Amino acid sequence: MTSRTTTVLIGVNSLFAGLVIPVANAQRGSGPVKVVQLTGLVGVKDNAKGTLGVENGQLHFVHSKASSDLSASSIQDVVTAADSQRAVGGTIGLMSMAAPYGGGRVLSLFRTKIDTLTVQYRDADGGLHGAVFTMPVGTADVIKKELVAQGAHTIAPGEPTSAASSSSTPNKEQKQ
Repeated sequence: MTSRTTTVLIGVNSLFAGLVIPVANAQRGSGPVKVVQLTGLVGVKDNAKGTLGVENGQLHFVHSKASSDLSASSIQDVVTAADSQRAVGGTIGLMSMAAPYGGGRVLSLFRTKIDTLTVQYRDADGGLHGAVFTMPVGTADVIKKELVAQGAHTIAPGEPTSAASSSSTPNKEQKQ
């Protein structure tokens, strides 16, 4: 019983030590950014870690064994958002669940902030796809600006889409 308590205490202490250490500043340069591709790129597994950058009119994602490129001109929409994720996961998060009196559940309250980048694009056959990336805070807007500068499209919130604004005939709901 003593070794179990010691293990839990060591886990909790290392958690709090990690929270006290200041987080490095987010990358704001135009170079490649470390990201996690959650889903959406053809030929790339979900939750693949790699680097993302904008080079020569291409969104370039490089992961362990291969790379994937999207032409900026094929991108229909780019959306950024702020989000958060669990600060404590893996083995320590699992071990903390064994803390007495539900004490380990408080660790789930600790969250780290991240940025998300969602890209909607068309493939060579005209099929519509989407890809979602997570990255350090402050980097998604930089990538979005670079993509738009190199030919990607974006729809600002509140603006009507081109398909909605070009239709002059009312739909069934409007007629009744």
